[in-house]
Amino acid sequence: MECPYCAETVKDEAIICKHCRSDLLGVRPVILAVQDIVQELNHLQDELDRVQNEIAFIKRPAHFLLLRAAIYVLLPGTLLIAAHFLITIVLNSPLVYLRLSSILIPLLFGIAAYANSKIGFRGAAGLGSACAVYGVVGMLTVVAYVDDSPILPINWHEWRETIEYMLSIALAFASGNILANLLLRILPSTISAGDRPNVLAYRLARLSGQHAADETLRRRARKIQDLARKASALVSLIATASASMYTGLKGIIGS
Repeated sequence: MECPYCAETVKDEAIICKHCRSDLLGVRPVILAVQDIVQELNHLQDELDRVQNEIAFIKRPAHFLLLRAAIYVLLPGTLLIAAHFLITIVLNSPLVYLRLSSILIPLLFGIAAYANSKIGFRGAAGLGSACAVYGVVGMLTVVAYVDDSPILPINWHEWRETIEYMLSIALAFASGNILANLLLRILPSTISAGDRPNVLAYRLARLSGQHAADETLRRRARKIQDLARKASALVSLIATASASMYTGLKGIIGS
């Protein structure tokens, strides 16, 4: 928690601030109660956003789906096609610029999907996949028109490169969604006061102090579980981002 006198961070169990030596015994319960209220409000806001999305879908399902498809599939997919046309055909630039733009564009729309529409990971995965298919098929169509060649790949090697390219775009979209979730929801707040830490978190909390009071033990367990959630989100972000960059650039840097 934060000391109300010097604004320095101190442990939740502290009764005297180690920085300014102020007595925290009287104000500590109030500070912790306010923290819990803020955490609960954040949790309720997330639930409200989820319910509002569900209500919007139930009321006007076609409008709900078409709007999100237009914003998070057609728009980024069209930008990908335009970037491909500009970089490879108009400017004849190195392919690495196309691959980097094909990671950056879906990444930004993945961030927007959570930040603006509160679309979760499963929804982002679906939208990212649809965007990847639309964008890559559009690129193949442009190349076929310019070169007067078949639209679809003609051998397994070309099919593999096409699938890997689609996968790279979809993973970049998912990475953006995880990044926004991590920065906007998980990192700024801890587990809400109503959440009960799991058994493993309690066991790990007891290792740091066998004779701690129940409230102290509960807070330690909540911190451990919250840290695990943050670590899980961070690992997911690193994994999807790394996979997106690898599949997107492997054809350039070598297998």
